[in-house]
Amino acid sequence: MSQPQNGEKRLDTGALASTFPSGFQAIATAYGDYTKKSFEDTKSFVEKMSGVKSFEKAIEIQTEFAKTAYETFVSESQKIAAMYGDLAKQSYKPFGSFVAKVTPTSQ
Repeated sequence: MSQPQNGEKRLDTGALASTFPSGFQAIATAYGDYTKKSFEDTKSFVEKMSGVKSFEKAIEIQTEFAKTAYETFVSESQKIAAMYGDLAKQSYKPFGSFVAKVTPTSQ
């Protein structure tokens, strides 16, 4: 890489490059875990519904499944949204120091 000329400042992309893969990997893992849990919960729901003998019991099982599925969705969505927020903060850190270096300060 060439050296900066005429007082130019360069952005250090090393920190940025190391942040993205681990951040995206964590988000992908969280999505995968949620998908797996959702599939297992749905499978369990179908198994319970297949053995139901009364309409009231079917409504009870379906209501409980819907409630649990919604709560899990909300909780996992918040967790993943926080992970995206953390990734965004980490990805902007190198730019913050770059901007501070090139921004003239009044004295």
